[in-house]
Amino acid sequence: MSEGGVKAGREPEKSGEEVEEENLLLAAAYVYDAQYNRNIPFETSPQSIRLYYFYNHWAMQLATYVCITVDLALAVFEEPAVYPLPFLATSIVEVFCLMAFFARLVHFSKITPRNVFWKDTKNICVIVTILLNLIDLIIYGCLSIAHIHTIRWSRVLRPIYLVNFAESRQIRRAFRSIRNTLPEILYVFLLFIFSVLIFSLMALKLFVNRKLKTADGEAYFENYLEAVFNLYVLVTTANSPDVMMPAYDYNWWYSIFFIAYIILNTYIFMSVFLAVVYNNYRKHLKNEIRKLAYMKRRKMAEAFNALKVKEGSDFVITEDTWHKLVKLVAPDISNSHRELLLRVSKEENQRCVGKKAFIRLADLLNIKVITLKARKHPIECWLPHLYRSAASRFIRQVVHHKGFVYAFDVIILINAIFIALDERNPLISHAEWGFLSLYVIEIILKLYTYDPRTFFAKNQFWNWFDTFIIIAALIATIVNSGLKSGSQYNSQQILDIVFILRVLRLIRIIDSIQRFRVIMNTLINILPSMLTFCGIIFVIYYVFAIIGMEVFKDKIRFFPENSTDPSALECGTIVLRNSAFAKSKYCKNNFNNIGYAFIVLVELTVVNQWHIIATGFSLVTHPAAKIYFLLFHVVVVIMIINIFVAFILEAFFVEYSLERSEVETTIETKIQELGMAVKEEDHLSGNLTDNMEDCENDIGAFGEKEQKGLMFRIASKRYRTVDALLLRMFEAEIPPEDEGPPMEDILNLSPSDYYIENPTFNSVS
Repeated sequence: MSEGGVKAGREPEKSGEEVEEENLLLAAAYVYDAQYNRNIPFETSPQSIRLYYFYNHWAMQLATYVCITVDLALAVFEEPAVYPLPFLATSIVEVFCLMAFFARLVHFSKITPRNVFWKDTKNICVIVTILLNLIDLIIYGCLSIAHIHTIRWSRVLRPIYLVNFAESRQIRRAFRSIRNTLPEILYVFLLFIFSVLIFSLMALKLFVNRKLKTADGEAYFENYLEAVFNLYVLVTTANSPDVMMPAYDYNWWYSIFFIAYIILNTYIFMSVFLAVVYNNYRKHLKNEIRKLAYMKRRKMAEAFNALKVKEGSDFVITEDTWHKLVKLVAPDISNSHRELLLRVSKEENQRCVGKKAFIRLADLLNIKVITLKARKHPIECWLPHLYRSAASRFIRQVVHHKGFVYAFDVIILINAIFIALDERNPLISHAEWGFLSLYVIEIILKLYTYDPRTFFAKNQFWNWFDTFIIIAALIATIVNSGLKSGSQYNSQQILDIVFILRVLRLIRIIDSIQRFRVIMNTLINILPSMLTFCGIIFVIYYVFAIIGMEVFKDKIRFFPENSTDPSALECGTIVLRNSAFAKSKYCKNNFNNIGYAFIVLVELTVVNQWHIIATGFSLVTHPAAKIYFLLFHVVVVIMIINIFVAFILEAFFVEYSLERSEVETTIETKIQELGMAVKEEDHLSGNLTDNMEDCENDIGAFGEKEQKGLMFRIASKRYRTVDALLLRMFEAEIPPEDEGPPMEDILNLSPSDYYIENPTFNSVS
């Protein structure tokens, strides 16, 4: 049995070409898995490999995500619904989604060894969830026909599909790291709760006999559970200083009690909590990355073993085989890019690739290399005398000069002042046309100076942003002026768009300041990794929203401002009369559909006034309802948000501080050796056209004739995801020749294994 896959039984004899093709497909599957950090064990028979390719096809993955999205979105149309649909319609859609999930699971079972499939917890979770969803759907349908009210209890399980399908490995990895972090942070949390309970008991003994009243005339610390709730809320500062004022008014010495409580619990305990979360989450995340590093090495070693031939005393991969493999794995890259990667992988004057160099292929394919070709500006081709004239050269020199950038920075700042002034002033209104004209002239001059294909290259975000904002603002301003002059109609929506576009133009100043640009690029680079945590938060929100709808739906109602309903001011229930919830006009903060539920959960995450929302729902149901809100605060605000902060800190530090990786440095060195590096002045001149990984518009190979004007550069100094960054960091501690333990042992690595400084394993040849 191999680590990346399981070899099938003996098959009939095949020709050499068939065997070579099958080995090539197998090796490509291993390389593709290593490139994208997939750890799916698959059988290595030709049929299983083709099924595996089909399983990983983008269309199949897209279809799975669409079905998951539709299944989750059914809550919008089910009671309590934002847009109600008949139960029959939603149930048919849900059954279709469940059938798609089951088919995906059957497909997965066909490529995975049977013993591995049934030992995989996520497969069991999906199967059980599908069965529970079907059972709940049948029971609910039957009871609905009999006009018996019931609840859809299985809807809370729908996020399991998002987490447990193979496509969601990053979310699953983050959940695994959170799960492994919980035991360490549990002790700190228990100590924090113990502190709250002790202080609540002291507060009860201090104030119970004082007969104090709150500002709303309610009893003050006369119930132990209420005391615990109020002091827990004080940790979040949501009820500060309100909760202290009755005691403070009675005697200022009592303020010492609350100040000591805040210092200990809000500042010390919460800070320690963040530190423990950060340290342990980072440790477990790095252990996950360590597993990925070893699995990638193992898969690349398996790919090498599938294609290797013996040359002298060493096993190598021939140049022709290497080319076929890379074309299969990365068909979209150009021939020149592929040739560059081969030059990096092999030694000079050799026509083969060794094992050590081959194992780096997945990393080489992950690095974004831009192929450039020196080309003339289109105007220079059409009107060469005009473009090369003295006046034309002077214009281009002006645009290249730093003073041109500084001048428009000043214009942007002056524009900001005018935006802040009164729009009704005719001078201000007419000045807007002047600023728009200047911005349009700026874009025209840049397009005249720089090749448009370079100016609008895929990686030129700020150029695209500037042009879009200016053109959109120009169109919106023209439309608005036309409507105002042609009739008395004045579209406020178009005015709002114009105002927003004017403000967005000010963002251009960020690109002009180097430190701002570095920080913004760092934030943009870690955005994909932040989306992983957004997925985690969405899963938790969805679960709490479904539970909240089942428990609190229609308990609180919202009435329009002009409503004549006598219970409008009481949110539809008399128990909220004169309550802080009703006085604050929080009636729209309800769980009457999933849209409202998500908004309430966002407000609870922000924590301001969350105790008023919790108290309001406890009044219309039962005091125990506060447990729901306390649990949400503990899970989301204290645990998930702290882990999210730890994740962002780690991501930002790594992304902001690291320079080029060893593989990037190797590629850059080879580019310079070939004399094909892009000089800064050449890149700024605007005469280099990007040919981003384009095999259709290939610009040639490496012959002396073909490489004239051909250049390369690394697209970015940094990786685009935190996982890749951490993988690079940890791989530096693993010797290049160390392939790691067998795959089964890699998957069973414990968090404590991370502290082994120089792990040694028996390499598998």
